[in-house]
Amino acid sequence: MAELLFFERWIHFLAGITWIGLLYYFNFIQVPAMAAATADKDGPGPAAIGKYVAPRALLWFRWAAVVTWVAGAGLLNKNFVAAFTFQEGFENIGMGAWLGTIMLFNVWVLIWPNQKKVLGIVQASADEIAKAKRTALLASRTNTMLSIPMLFFMASHSHGVF
Repeated sequence: MAELLFFERWIHFLAGITWIGLLYYFNFIQVPAMAAATADKDGPGPAAIGKYVAPRALLWFRWAAVVTWVAGAGLLNKNFVAAFTFQEGFENIGMGAWLGTIMLFNVWVLIWPNQKKVLGIVQASADEIAKAKRTALLASRTNTMLSIPMLFFMASHSHGVF
């Protein structure tokens, strides 16, 4: 049992690093790089990023989100309801779990469907693509901001901050 818990904790930890690392990559590196590539009239343009890098990164991003959430739910085990209902002793991990759940929702319901339009995976008009870019960007920026308190609350549960 201890070995399973150890393995599950490492899966949660590594998937979380992948998920949040890619989230930061998109917001701090790829979005500015796409803007610079679009503005560079002599360069190759943003097509290489959009065609080769973004789809692969989004694949890892969305599935790392799922693995992180499922492994985290597994770690909560019999305390799942206690955490999600903020029962005494589970307020911190519950807040972290709720923030992670909201972030997972944003990935699968807001970011990914809109990125499929932006990347041309799904047919969309120019107006739909413009709206999709904005929606995906705002959801991604929201996740970036939520990641800070989410990490704080998850760490505080086991490290006794409150």
